[in-house]
Amino acid sequence: MRKVWVCVGGAVFFLSCLVLHSRFCGSLVSRTFSFDISWREKDPLFRLDLDWPKNSEYFSGATFCVAVDSLNGLVYVAQRGDNIPKVLVFTEDGYFLRAWNHTVDTPHGSYGHTVKKYNSLGDLVQVLGTPGKKGTGLNPLQFDNPAELHVADTGEIYIVDGDGGLNNRLVKLSQDFMILWLRGENGTEPAKFNIPHSVTLDTVGRVWVADRGNKRLQVFDKDTGEWLGAWDSCFTEEGPSAVRFTPDGKYLIVAQLNLSRLSVLAAPPPGSVGDCSVISTIQLADEVLPHLLEVDRKTGAVYVAEIGAKQVQKFVPWHSRTPAFGA
Repeated sequence: MRKVWVCVGGAVFFLSCLVLHSRFCGSLVSRTFSFDISWREKDPLFRLDLDWPKNSEYFSGATFCVAVDSLNGLVYVAQRGDNIPKVLVFTEDGYFLRAWNHTVDTPHGSYGHTVKKYNSLGDLVQVLGTPGKKGTGLNPLQFDNPAELHVADTGEIYIVDGDGGLNNRLVKLSQDFMILWLRGENGTEPAKFNIPHSVTLDTVGRVWVADRGNKRLQVFDKDTGEWLGAWDSCFTEEGPSAVRFTPDGKYLIVAQLNLSRLSVLAAPPPGSVGDCSVISTIQLADEVLPHLLEVDRKTGAVYVAEIGAKQVQKFVPWHSRTPAFGA
């Protein structure tokens, strides 16, 4: 049975997220489709799938996170709000399957500051951190507004902890939840953070962190935690709120929340972080607010959780067979 992880934050900032262990294995209420694509190459990379989801009426809160079970063709959406389902499950074709709500704390709630593991049916399996108690401790491990996590193919867990809270750190855990290494504290220097908001791995063993408050991406070695470099030239207007790689490892997809923008960046070669290069951008409608995103490792589809528009939009590779733009 597939496993699902959920980060639950505290009282100041909302967070994400929901990441599948198996992977691993315009109105602000109505749906908002308006966007503009500015391409810097001849062949566009992505197009909007207007047929996803089939059942948008199930979006009833602020959709702050999305995760994909590529093996089973499932898409999990996490949303916040009172008296609503906290997790929605769709097929990759956009059909609604089910919702679950058990023991999922609402971000900004008084019972946050935890990372929780669920099976795919919503049964609670594991809790890390102390519900309702923020902290900096390592034994036992405590959190304050954990923002997102990433589970590697090998089972190690990378957590960015500190979406405006006490902590500004990146933690690597083993499969049995032992701390392997920890990096970061509040600051602007290398390996320090100001609101680390998203984390992912590339195909050559580097950990990428969206250091949102410092307007940069920082890069670390996944085995040692060594700082390898940073990108800031692409984020002069606003820092990145989410980062993911395309399945082939050639591109990074980055979201900028208040700009309502997605950017496609060229991934650096092995052995060098290099400089940031924007290949293309997707300008979403005003106030859509893309918070976090996920990439389907099988199809390459990009799912974007938009807290302003209260929806998830799906962008597919341009040459895929999935209909787009109403075609």
